Amino acid sequence: MSLLEPLRQRGFRALVTGRTLATFANSVAPVALAFAVLDLTGSAADLGLVVGARSIANLVLLLLGGVLADRLPRSVIMQGTEIAAGVTQGLLAVSVLCGFASIPLLVGLSLLNGAVSAISLPAAAAITSQTVPRTLLSQANALLRLLSNTGRIAGAGAAGVVVAAAGSGWAVAVNSLLFFAAAAAYRGIRLPRGERVKASHPIADLIAGWHEFRSRSWVWIVVVQFAFVNAAGLGTLVVIGPVVADETFGRSGWGLALAMSTAGALVGGLIAAHWQPRRALFAGVVLVTAEALPVTALGLWPALVPLLVAMLLAGLAMEQFSVVWDVSLQENVPEDRLARVYSYDMVGSIIAMPAGQIAAGPLVEAFGREPVLLTCGALIVVSTLLALCSRQIRSLVRREPVSSGALAGS
Repeated sequence: MSLLEPLRQRGFRALVTGRTLATFANSVAPVALAFAVLDLTGSAADLGLVVGARSIANLVLLLLGGVLADRLPRSVIMQGTEIAAGVTQGLLAVSVLCGFASIPLLVGLSLLNGAVSAISLPAAAAITSQTVPRTLLSQANALLRLLSNTGRIAGAGAAGVVVAAAGSGWAVAVNSLLFFAAAAAYRGIRLPRGERVKASHPIADLIAGWHEFRSRSWVWIVVVQFAFVNAAGLGTLVVIGPVVADETFGRSGWGLALAMSTAGALVGGLIAAHWQPRRALFAGVVLVTAEALPVTALGLWPALVPLLVAMLLAGLAMEQFSVVWDVSLQENVPEDRLARVYSYDMVGSIIAMPAGQIAAGPLVEAFGREPVLLTCGALIVVSTLLALCSRQIRSLVRREPVSSGALAGS
């Protein structure tokens, strides 16, 4: 079936447009924020504190986001959160451009932005299966990520150029406008009536979501794996990477490295749309070991060319896993509980990330950059190998999605 087939669905077209714009905005934000902090204090510890604050807010409110996304129209949630993100980033841009930015202010705005993201993420992850027929789930997820990654490539590359040419404040200002544009695009999503379920007590909703999450060992084992992968990989890259860039290949080079990661994801999405092995989850988890390449490259050889190669390969491999993971959840979890399972997935996956982000700077100061980065690479590989010991991960096979109506009362 054609990769472009899902675009025949009006709701999916609106979803793709909004997600692409939002991803463009989100890829500009970390680059601009990182160099805004470094321009302000030059401290890796301060940078870890600011980005860690956003992750903490994400962690605290993600479960609430999952409950809301299974109670309320997901498209409305996504519109509101994009508007709120535009406002917070606009305030950040004004503070930088007008010269009154401070670490406490940046931490506060990061907390707000993280809270907004936490409410949005479960809705954005769960809405795909409502915009296309079940037979198009693989193509829809691959295409959605493919076009979103196109926005991520453009955003990361543009961020490095704008930061280098005009400063971090103007980059954040552009970032704010893009969030407002994404909100406008989401207005085109029209879901059929009657798909929302009657809401019970929020605690009961959380318990039902937890039951769905823990009842499948392949779900929670992968989530535990990613707690280590994200803390050791993303947690260190967003803090140590900009510092290395300032000392070696420059800020535009760091933007290029992030864009190269997304270029790899772009290729990975094309492959994932056509390569669908029967034991897709096993293949996807194996590929997660590639996430160790960027941190290892920065540790052993902090130069632009090896980092670009490592980021390309990691992006390609992780996109394969991401498509497989989305389809596996959408095929096996009832629709009316999917957002809550996604929220538990996201909480578990990022639970250790704030600790990794906040600790990265002090650990480098205490033990040196190379030992910290190489240890992180080893942790990613070991956690992935342990996950592969699970029989369910090795044996889960592709199948038709389970009807939420059939299981809603189970």
